[in-house]
Amino acid sequence: MLIDGLQCGHFDRDAFEALRRGNVGAVTITAGFWEDTTESLDAIARWRDLCAANADIVEIARTAADIRRIAGAGKLAIVIGFQNTELFGNRIRLVEIFAELGVRSVQLTYNNQNCYAGSCYEDEDSGLSRFGRELVKEMNRAGILVDLSHVGNGSTLDAVKFSGKPVAITHANADSLFPHKRNKTDDVLHALRDNGGVIGCATYRNITGDHNCATVENWCTMVMRTVELAGIDHVGVGTDRSHNFTKPDYDWMRMGRWTRGVDYGAGSAAKPGKVGPPDWFPRVEDIGKIEDGLAAVGFTPEEVAKITHGNWLRVYEAVFGA
Repeated sequence: MLIDGLQCGHFDRDAFEALRRGNVGAVTITAGFWEDTTESLDAIARWRDLCAANADIVEIARTAADIRRIAGAGKLAIVIGFQNTELFGNRIRLVEIFAELGVRSVQLTYNNQNCYAGSCYEDEDSGLSRFGRELVKEMNRAGILVDLSHVGNGSTLDAVKFSGKPVAITHANADSLFPHKRNKTDDVLHALRDNGGVIGCATYRNITGDHNCATVENWCTMVMRTVELAGIDHVGVGTDRSHNFTKPDYDWMRMGRWTRGVDYGAGSAAKPGKVGPPDWFPRVEDIGKIEDGLAAVGFTPEEVAKITHGNWLRVYEAVFGA
């Protein structure tokens, strides 16, 4: 079984079926980027409808036991996640409300600094604010995973320090292996290890690089080097794969409502639009190549199991409940 720590886009039955063909047992989806509280409730409602309409192959998971049960039945477990804290509307009491609705993973910031923390793209990382420390504590209490993927490195270190439960970098890579503002420095990966958390290695070309996208063995070698930095118990898969995205989706993801100008996100003026998937991952179901790729570069069966699902399940048990 494979657990993917983060995907986004417009899922449909074809996407669900492709993920199952790739032996994916659970995936954290992105229900929102810049959406406010009401829009986020709408998004959850749409996901509930989508899962109900495809109940023979998918089901929303709230606990690690749910994931095991759903995947064991041959279906795909959906973990509801958001890539920003806009859904909370700066109201600490809404955290447990969204947790009760099934939200299990929320990223502290998405590309821009907010009232909780600094983002990876700010010139200066403000670190975790007083409100941010309270939010991390409340997410711990409510059973929502603290995602630090687009968060600044200083704010990430603060979040690790103040979190009483494991945190995650659901979709990024090591900056020392491929330099990019979205990727994480070695000191962050060491702190993540000490916290008991997991980094989900991404396949998104802009933060992975052409070499690591050329073959599954190249990508798995990058994973092996990440294990050397963070430890075998702290590395998983977080592809950052998108489904059915078009230019308006990318514009919303990158610019939201915060600018009249153009922002390239993890891209650049040289690569302004959609980038192609890894050469070895043209179809969604090709995610199933990862297990054999990990074995091919030298991971043992026990290590492959940790990277493909075991490490995520351990963190989910600690945060969501067994």
